[in-house]
Amino acid sequence: MKIVYEFGKYLLLMKLVFRKPEKLSIYRKQLLLEINYLGFDSLGIVAIISVFMGAVLTIQMAFNIDSPLVPLYTIGFATRKSIILEFSPTIISLILAGKVGSRIASEIGTMRVTEQIDALEIMGINPPAYLILPKIIASMLINPILIILSMFLAIAGGWLAGSLAGLLSTADYVSGLQFQFKFFDIVYALIKTVVFAFIIASISGYYGYYTNGGALEVGRSSTKAVVNSSIMIILFNLILTQLLLA
Repeated sequence: MKIVYEFGKYLLLMKLVFRKPEKLSIYRKQLLLEINYLGFDSLGIVAIISVFMGAVLTIQMAFNIDSPLVPLYTIGFATRKSIILEFSPTIISLILAGKVGSRIASEIGTMRVTEQIDALEIMGINPPAYLILPKIIASMLINPILIILSMFLAIAGGWLAGSLAGLLSTADYVSGLQFQFKFFDIVYALIKTVVFAFIIASISGYYGYYTNGGALEVGRSSTKAVVNSSIMIILFNLILTQLLLA
């Protein structure tokens, strides 16, 4: 019953979040700030993880595909498929759930326990829309860009690892990247990314908004936001894969 109660509470909050804004100029300014805080501040960790993820994938593929009957370009093909379909959209989104989700929950939670949200209500501002909506839109706009960057860096990392380790030539790797390439793979990855971005921002905003108590409860809200966002990402990853690829 608690799950049903929490889900209903979440839906009611989302209803308030998507109400018509009081003043678009304020929301536009807030949106630009959130794009910077939630997106561009995550470039470093996304880049580092992507490069090493691609490198590890290529090395593992090379050592597992050791039959002389299997062409070397299969390594590039398998690496590309793994990165585009699963690793970049899902793993990076899980990383962002930890980094971005905890930031959103702690920021809004701190505003709740310091009564700043109550002050917004007194001023006639809709706090859910003002605090959560720009974060949702910013995440849904910037996360696909981060994932595309992750794909390129992971593939580049795979090429670099394969070349430096002498596992395969650049020509074989590029041939594998081009072999049976389907543009829908990227579309599928971006659809997942947008859904995951909404999940991260909305769930984190929910736990932050309903924080009660003091600093300790803010930390608990951040933890709940990260854990539940990650669980929902994994669940929706399964659902979207079944719907889009089955």
